[in-house]
Amino acid sequence: MEHEIETMWMDGMRFNALVQGHTVVMDAPERVGGTDEGTVPKPLVLAALAGCTGMDVIGLLRKDGRTLRSFAMRVRGELSKGAPMVYVAAHVLFEAEGDLEDEQAVINVVRRSQNELCGVAAMLRCSMPVTWELRFNGSSVATGAGPSATRIDVPDVGLPLGL
Repeated sequence: MEHEIETMWMDGMRFNALVQGHTVVMDAPERVGGTDEGTVPKPLVLAALAGCTGMDVIGLLRKDGRTLRSFAMRVRGELSKGAPMVYVAAHVLFEAEGDLEDEQAVINVVRRSQNELCGVAAMLRCSMPVTWELRFNGSSVATGAGPSATRIDVPDVGLPLGL
C-alpha cells in the first residue's frame, strides 16, 4: 500500500495538492511573494497529527458505544531557530467534554492512539518528542509522551538518497 499526491504550481507562490480527490491549497503570505490564499505547508504536518489521532479517538469511542458532547485538539509545534526550520517538538492538547462515567475510557483511547495507533505520531517521534495532555470537562486528567522514538525500518525502493 502506498499514498501518492499530485501538486501543481498555480501562480506566484500558490500550489494546489490533490490528496485522495481533495484539493489542498498552499500559498505564502504577501510579504514573501504569495497572495495568502492558502496555508503555508509546514502546519499541515500538525493538522495531519491532529486528524490521525482524533480519528483514532472518536473511532474507538464509537466502537465502544460512547459519545462525547464535544471534542477538539490543539497541536503546537516548536520550530528550530535556524535553517532549515523544522519542528523539534510537538504537543497535542485534547479537550473533551462528556459524561463522567466515560472519563477513563477517553483516557484509555487517547493513550492507545498516541502509544499504538496513530501513524503520524509514530513518524514524527522518529525525529522529535511528541507529548500530549487530555483535559476532560475542563480538568487536566492525563498526560503522556508516547513511546520512545525508534527508527522505522523502511524497505529500500531504489530511490536516490535524499528524495
